[in-house]
Amino acid sequence: MKTEASQTLKLALPIIIGELAQMALHLIDSAMVGAISYKQLAAAALVINAMNIPFVIGIGMTISVSQMVSLANGRRDSQLVSHYLFNGFCLCALTAVAISLTLVFGKGLLHNLGQDPEVVELAIPFMKLMGLSIIPMLLFMTLKQFADGLEYTRTAMILSLAGMPLNILLNWLLIYGNWGFPRLELEGAGWATLITRSCMFLALAAVVLKHKTFSRYIAVSSSQWKFKAQTWRELLHIGIPSSLQIGMEAGAFAVSGIIIGTLGAVAQAAHQIALSSASLTFMVSMGLAQAGSIRVSNALGRKDWLKIFVIGKSTILTALIYGTLCAILFSVFRFQIPTLFNKNTEVLALAALLLLFAAVFQISDSTQAIGAGLLRGIKDVKTPTVLIGVAYWVIGIPVGYLLAFHFGMGAVGMWLGLILGLTMASIFLITRFFKMTKHSNI
Repeated sequence: MKTEASQTLKLALPIIIGELAQMALHLIDSAMVGAISYKQLAAAALVINAMNIPFVIGIGMTISVSQMVSLANGRRDSQLVSHYLFNGFCLCALTAVAISLTLVFGKGLLHNLGQDPEVVELAIPFMKLMGLSIIPMLLFMTLKQFADGLEYTRTAMILSLAGMPLNILLNWLLIYGNWGFPRLELEGAGWATLITRSCMFLALAAVVLKHKTFSRYIAVSSSQWKFKAQTWRELLHIGIPSSLQIGMEAGAFAVSGIIIGTLGAVAQAAHQIALSSASLTFMVSMGLAQAGSIRVSNALGRKDWLKIFVIGKSTILTALIYGTLCAILFSVFRFQIPTLFNKNTEVLALAALLLLFAAVFQISDSTQAIGAGLLRGIKDVKTPTVLIGVAYWVIGIPVGYLLAFHFGMGAVGMWLGLILGLTMASIFLITRFFKMTKHSNI
């Protein structure tokens, strides 16, 4: 058990660092744009929030590549790995273009969200550039999922880290107009993101196509790089439910933020502080979930159900330990963490209270992510998608709304609803994983 946990952590660490690097890019953009004016920052936040659900749906589609590649790798079938790479890349490219065009041509919808007109005018050109940057980003994610599926996780991590200084430099040049470059402010941040994401994709594509590590998969391209309807169905069988799962979770938190926003600026700011803190710790859980999913899928390729059970159990125990540590940290430092974001005494007091609730759901948040990942690894995606929908949208959000408004609990009530939804999702998914593995073992 201990050996399996350490192997999963070893695979997960580069994935986690890469995820944190991607999050850091958004934080860097916000900080550098926010130095100009709060309206520029508000415009950036508006665009990122508007793009969030379409973007995570695209990421869900890329997950299908790592799942099918790890399954084929478990069978030691390099030709099938190459076949999934080609078809998965084409499917994700089509998805990326569709999402990008929707965002670029739908940017006018920002006028209908009841936002400050000046903020919307600033957001429109930024929305266009960020929409275009979806294409190289999802293509990068597709190749990353391919490499992750083969358990080569360091390459994408290194490129993600390398993207940070490049993005900072481009921001410095284009936002502020240094070294003779035009001062584009928020639009400059959009150009910096587009260029950085394009460079990251091209660099990873060059590694996949040219490095000896992947040469055996490229060498059979003439026979394996062909469209096949059955392969697309297999990829969509994983990709669509994965997109729905991630989209429903992201949507639940987005809706909770909108609901809390109706309670006033103090509640909204405190909610954002607590949620940003929880989002940071969740990146580790996501990395663990992805690593566990890849290892389980690899074992599924060999039909080794005992191995699947042991990997799953050890990963869940790791998630429990990690969630407990995060809960302790949030509880102990609940008064210090909010001061990193704001100085308003009302916001600080409410944020400290909400961080206690964030501490409570650290364990369920971590274990539900692991449960969903493990079930994806054994290609069980349809029922878990329904279970996640019930947990968040039938139980969590409605209960949170009732507590917030009908019982007068405000933001605290909404967070209690989130805790309930996450806990139910965790129970549903973990129970189903053990049920599926026990049944298959028998």
